[in-house]
Amino acid sequence: MKILGLIGSPRENGNTATLVNTILEGAAENGAKTKVYHLARMDLKPCKGCMSCSLDGKCIIDDDMQELYKEIMSSDAIVIGSPIYMWQMTAQTKTIVDRLIALTCWQPCAKPEFSRLLKVKTKLVLAYTYGNPNPNNFDHYFKYMEGLFSFLGFDVQESIWVSGTTALDDIYHHSEIFERAKELGKKL
Repeated sequence: MKILGLIGSPRENGNTATLVNTILEGAAENGAKTKVYHLARMDLKPCKGCMSCSLDGKCIIDDDMQELYKEIMSSDAIVIGSPIYMWQMTAQTKTIVDRLIALTCWQPCAKPEFSRLLKVKTKLVLAYTYGNPNPNNFDHYFKYMEGLFSFLGFDVQESIWVSGTTALDDIYHHSEIFERAKELGKKL
C-alpha cells in the first residue's frame, strides 16, 4: 500500500507537518510505503479555469502539480494536512484542491455523470491545526471539506485536528492526539 502525505503549511517543521507525519508513521508501522511533499516548497500555480482538462483529462499548466497528479493516481491513500488560516486551508493547499478538477472531471463538467481519472476510490484523511483554542471552532468547515472531497470521488476516512497550536511546537502539548493520529494511520 502506498500512502501520500501532502503538507500545506508554509512552516517546514510545524504542527501540521508533525500531525501528518504521525499519521504516516502509523501507516508505516502496518507496512505501508509513505511519501511526503511539502507544498510550500513546490512550484504550484493556481487553476486558470481554462477547462482544457475537460477536453483530454490533462491540465495544461506545466508545474510541479504534474508530478503530484502521478503520485495521487498511484496512491492508495492520501493525507492532506493544512493549518487553518482565515477560516480555511492555506493558499498552498487550496491550490492543489482547485487543480484536482483535472483528475475528477475530464468530460464537460456540466454533465451529471463525471468521468474520473481516479479509477478506484482513493482513501483520504484530512488533518488540520489551528491557533484558536476552541476545539470545535471549525467543525462546519471540516464537514464541508469532507463533502467536497467525497464529491470529487475520494473515500474520506476522517478529519483530525488540533486546536491551540500557534507556536511551532504547541502540538506537543496535546499528547492525546499522537495516539489517535497513529491509529488513524494504521487503519489506512
